[in-house]
Amino acid sequence: MQKKTAVGILAGGGPLPGKVAEAVFAMGRPVFIVGFQDFAESEVVEKWPHEYIRLAAAGRILSSLREHHCEDIVLIGPVKRPSWRDMRPDAEGAKILARIGKALFSGDDGLLAALVRVFSEEGFTVRGAHEFLDPVHEGVFGKMKPDIQGLHDIAKGIEVNQVLGRLDIGQGCIVQNNLVIAVEAMEGTDSMLQRAKHCQQPGLGAILIKQVKPDQERRADMPTIGPQTVIRASESGLRGIAFEAGGTLIVHQEEVIRLADEKEIFLLSYNPETFKQKYLK
Repeated sequence: MQKKTAVGILAGGGPLPGKVAEAVFAMGRPVFIVGFQDFAESEVVEKWPHEYIRLAAAGRILSSLREHHCEDIVLIGPVKRPSWRDMRPDAEGAKILARIGKALFSGDDGLLAALVRVFSEEGFTVRGAHEFLDPVHEGVFGKMKPDIQGLHDIAKGIEVNQVLGRLDIGQGCIVQNNLVIAVEAMEGTDSMLQRAKHCQQPGLGAILIKQVKPDQERRADMPTIGPQTVIRASESGLRGIAFEAGGTLIVHQEEVIRLADEKEIFLLSYNPETFKQKYLK
């Protein structure tokens, strides 16, 4: 019987690298994690065969993946883009940076697409985390449901996100009574939610809308929500979270739903192409 090849997980921060590892292991395939030094979390990584490696030590990353017989790889978990001064690439890393070229200075979409291309050229098959984790189905999660004003705010947010996404700015925005009160940029969702707390208007609470950017490289950077998203949304006075079906990763889904019900926040997964026809006829 042919031995199954391992799946290499290039792990940034957060719990998602561990969730992918669990899903891969449940499929009967070996797992090896490259934990990016200063980003990967020990309680997530150290449950599995692993090695901590600096982000710019590309030579060591490639050789470690090959030593552990990885053919498929997954890039998952947030990583802050380092400055030139902090990168200190090894010899192979310097060559790869040259191959990435101008994409290093472009937005996230361009850089991630270039990284996927380089890993593919090195003989690896880059997989998306969504290929191993259960996809998010369309519909309402939990007990709370959006009202008609909430549905109009979501429709507005979908349009805003499509514009932001085409400019490679962010994956989310916050809308209240048809007014955009915050948009996501490099600071991420949590910081956007914190800003929104000070921008809320009187009346019904605002809504967070997250979705995949148009033409985004889905194998490297999917929108994600988890328990902390719900907690921060509640602290900021939001009344709903809407996210793209099939384009969002949910961390600890049962806990997310429990917290949303407890804090009376609705969760709605939508298809951006059919949202208006389905909900706003």
